[in-house]
Amino acid sequence: MRRGLPFVNKPLHDPSGEFAIVLYDPTIDGKPDDKPEIQATEVEQEKPKLDIPLMHKSLAEILGIKKQVEGERPKVPVVIDPRLAKVLRPHQVEGVRFLYRCTTGLVDEKAKGCIMADEMGLGKTLQCIALMWTLLKQSPEAGKSTIQKCVIACPASLVKNWANELVKWLGEGAINAFAIDGKASKEELTMQLRQWAIASGRAVARPVLIVSYESLRLNIDELKDVKIGLMLCDEGHRLKNAESETYMALTGLNVERRVILSGTPIQNDLTEYYSLLDFANPTYLGTKADFRKKFELPILRGRDAAGSDNDKAKGEAATAELGSLVKKFIIRRTNDILSKYLPVKYEHVVFCNLAPFQIDLYNHFIQSPDIKSLLRGKGSQPLKAIGILKKLCNHPDLLDLEKDLPGSEKYWPDDYVPREARGRDRDVKSWHSGKFAVLERMLARIRQDTNDKIVLISNYTQTLDVFEKLCRARSYGCLRLDGTMNVNKRQKLVDKFNDPNGEEFVFLLSSKAGGCGINLIGANRLVLFDPDWNPAADQQALARVWRDGQKKDCFVYRFMGTGTIEEKIFQRQSHKQALSSAVVDSAEDVERHFTLDSLRELFQFKPDTTSDTHDTFRCKRCKPDGTQSIKAPAMLYGDTSSWNHLVNNGDAGPLGKIQDLLLRQEASENAVSAVFQYISH
Repeated sequence: MRRGLPFVNKPLHDPSGEFAIVLYDPTIDGKPDDKPEIQATEVEQEKPKLDIPLMHKSLAEILGIKKQVEGERPKVPVVIDPRLAKVLRPHQVEGVRFLYRCTTGLVDEKAKGCIMADEMGLGKTLQCIALMWTLLKQSPEAGKSTIQKCVIACPASLVKNWANELVKWLGEGAINAFAIDGKASKEELTMQLRQWAIASGRAVARPVLIVSYESLRLNIDELKDVKIGLMLCDEGHRLKNAESETYMALTGLNVERRVILSGTPIQNDLTEYYSLLDFANPTYLGTKADFRKKFELPILRGRDAAGSDNDKAKGEAATAELGSLVKKFIIRRTNDILSKYLPVKYEHVVFCNLAPFQIDLYNHFIQSPDIKSLLRGKGSQPLKAIGILKKLCNHPDLLDLEKDLPGSEKYWPDDYVPREARGRDRDVKSWHSGKFAVLERMLARIRQDTNDKIVLISNYTQTLDVFEKLCRARSYGCLRLDGTMNVNKRQKLVDKFNDPNGEEFVFLLSSKAGGCGINLIGANRLVLFDPDWNPAADQQALARVWRDGQKKDCFVYRFMGTGTIEEKIFQRQSHKQALSSAVVDSAEDVERHFTLDSLRELFQFKPDTTSDTHDTFRCKRCKPDGTQSIKAPAMLYGDTSSWNHLVNNGDAGPLGKIQDLLLRQEASENAVSAVFQYISH
């Protein structure tokens, strides 16, 4: 009787090689593990008993010709592919280990999902590619893979990016990805998806499907019966709403392991956070109502600055308990890790006084009958009014003053011309806006004294229009990327800007131009011109320049109109960020600065302050006139009350001594009232 070649039981990659990173070691992970909960340990201990050999051996066994199949092969180590192991940084190795342990049930048998919540710039994509490649090629059983198919769901603008990253890290031809880029017709796509769905075993020619959330939702019927071994959800904060169609569609898929990638795990509240966790590990935290009762309500009561000490204690207990349950499935490292590899980042919140013209318009608007009735609870359009104020803080040119601010004509300065009447006059009167005056001086200084490049970001494409006019009028080369630009052109534009020999030193970016995974390391300065209600959007935007590959020190500026609605938005963000930080970052010092604000507060203007935000801190390190007497002992990135606080009282004051030459020149002007400064390391 001929026997086939003996099967050699060995791992795919040598676990004792020079760069070897072992994810599964049968000598350690094969035994009962103390880490998982007790039930898991019991299951593990029962297993060996099943393998105790029966006393009576069959003839085949005695003759040694019995095929050894029944789980008698010893387990082998699972080792990261050396080509990836060479490029992984220490924190990324830890990340891949975490992902592997979660998705293979080594952390908890019943929960094979997790959230990769590293901040922007730490290489979430690379870590997930390493996980996916390992699961597709290896398992503790020699010669077998853990999964056959993987789906990567992401925003449409990142589909191409993922396909490129696979080639970049694994090499040309290593993996054949099926990227749905919208080029095929509906019929062709349905055909292709059906073929992908039915392929199995060796017939799986394209194990990885890269698809946008929209396409996935529209084609869900073709995929709902496929066994998908792993699903990666990029920009996973899209899944924060359990009622959304995307969420429903994705939960309908037959997926064994789910990894959510999101640099911003909590955007607004704990319900959203629950949705993400429940998506990764269904039923692990119980039902939504359980979660709300047990965790969400006590935590929020404890956070409210108006809460009692008892509320606070209950809130802390609930936070701690939620933290211990969740910690096993979330990995979050902040940008602090990057400081080992990256140059210094100076981040500033720059409080800019409104220009006289803006002040007149601002007061005129908040005292108008519409706003007065709105604040008495009669009006119906707070959002429209908020929009007008936000635009006004940027530049009066964003508004159609006759229509938006009727009756404001009496405040128009002699050199103001309404938009319609301008004809061919393309000049921007930057002195009509405090923020623009500061920006114009900054650009002139960069152009004159440095070879730095700068990124300007706004929530409004109208602001980008004014930026563009300003650059044209001053002959500054600039490039612009907003939501109207198609995905293929975007990458070309980014490459052009990052080229050190490029002419353009200004890059205009709309913060809404999705897929904020844009890498703009050609610049080392960035201005976020207006704040967003959602801190996550701002964080996304701010992480464009200080990331892997950056060689110069970085200077980041967040502009705020002093005493205006923008400061209120910024304060509201701190409340949201305080939430994220306590559950996810477990940074203890999230001070409870604000009682939950109301509309009335939004519509107050405080002309006499140097920074309304600083006033709300009741800061113990600064004197009554705002001068900081004790330097910031330890700066927490998410909490600006722990940053350096500098008021502008002339060249001899603290602002005149700041490290950054662009802000130093503002000490002799009166546009900037105060600056908060954060230094990365």
